[in-house]
Amino acid sequence: MRLTDMDWEAFWPPIRLSLQVSLVASVLVMLLGGLAGGYMARRSFRGKLLVETVFMLPLVLPPTVVGFLLLVLLGRRSWLGRLLEQLFAAPIVFTWWAAVIASVVVAFPLVYQTLKNGFASVDRELEDVARSSGATEWQLLRYITLPLAAPAFVTAYILGFARSLGEFGATLMIAGNIPGHTQTIPTAIYVAVDAGHYTMAWAWTISIIFVSFLLLLLTGSRRS
Repeated sequence: MRLTDMDWEAFWPPIRLSLQVSLVASVLVMLLGGLAGGYMARRSFRGKLLVETVFMLPLVLPPTVVGFLLLVLLGRRSWLGRLLEQLFAAPIVFTWWAAVIASVVVAFPLVYQTLKNGFASVDRELEDVARSSGATEWQLLRYITLPLAAPAFVTAYILGFARSLGEFGATLMIAGNIPGHTQTIPTAIYVAVDAGHYTMAWAWTISIIFVSFLLLLLTGSRRS
C-alpha cells in the first residue's frame, strides 16, 4: 500500500478517540491521584504499606491481567456492572468509557507516586506557620501547598496523559477494538500489522511517537 493509497477516513478516528480518551482519563486520574497522594503523603496508619502496594499493582501487573479483572468487575455478571448498566441505560464494557477506565487504572500508579512525592516535598514548617497565622485548610491548600507542588502536578498530568495514550492490553480486554467506537491508536496498529497494512501502521506509529515525544520533552523541560 502506497502513502497515496491510504484510507485517510480510517486514519483519523483512532487518533481522535485516543486523544479523547487520554484527555478524559488524565483529568480523572489527576483527581484520584491528587486525593490519594495528598492523603498518603501526610498520614501514617496501620496497613499503609499494604494500601500503597495495592495502588502500585497496575504498574507491575500485565495489562491483560488488569483488563481481565476490570472485565470481571464491570461485566454484566457483577453487581457493579449491573449497577452501572442501570445508571447509564447500557453496559459500560466495550464502550469508549471502558477505555477511559482502563487508562485511569493503568496510569494511576505513575500519577499517584508523582503527586505523593510532590506533596511530601512541601515544607511542613511553612504550613504550620500559616496555620498559626489563622489560615484555614482551604487557604493553606490554595496559597501554599498547591503552588509549591505545582511542578509535580504538571509532570503527573503529562505522564498520565502519555500512559493513557499508549494503553493497549487492558483497553483491548475491556473496550474491544470496534472501529470508530473503541479503536484507539495502539489497537489500530495491532490490527493493521496483522492485516499487512504496514503503511497505515507506520502512519499511526509515527503519530503516537510524535505526541509521546512532545509529552516527554515537556516533562524534561519541567525538570531542568
